[in-house]
Amino acid sequence: MRAAWLLWLAPQAALAAEDSAPSLAWGSKLIELSVALLAVIALVFVMAWLMRRVQQVGPAGKGALKVLAALPLGPRERLLLVQVGQQQLLLGVAPGRITTLLELREPIPVTPQQVQTPEFAQRLLEMINKDKRP
Repeated sequence: MRAAWLLWLAPQAALAAEDSAPSLAWGSKLIELSVALLAVIALVFVMAWLMRRVQQVGPAGKGALKVLAALPLGPRERLLLVQVGQQQLLLGVAPGRITTLLELREPIPVTPQQVQTPEFAQRLLEMINKDKRP
């Protein structure tokens, strides 16, 4: 009887020892998982920062084409006043399509402060109407 009791007690003691070990292992796994998650989040932020830096640098021939003004018409459509060399173009931009609406005969002098004013929009309309006349 004593031998049977010892045979039953030995596996129970082993189970009790295993029960205390997983709680410690679980805590270390939780810390390890948290550190890995923080590392992934930090990597996402670093990659976003790098992408912004790369986009700001741009290609070497950056001065050949300049967007002078942009007017949003809808969530994905807009008008762009673009300078290509000495010529200015009014472009309509929509998803999957860019259309030249007008080639301006006289370039419009533009500063970033002017673009946001209603007077600039009125002046642009006058120039467009002037260019449309034969």
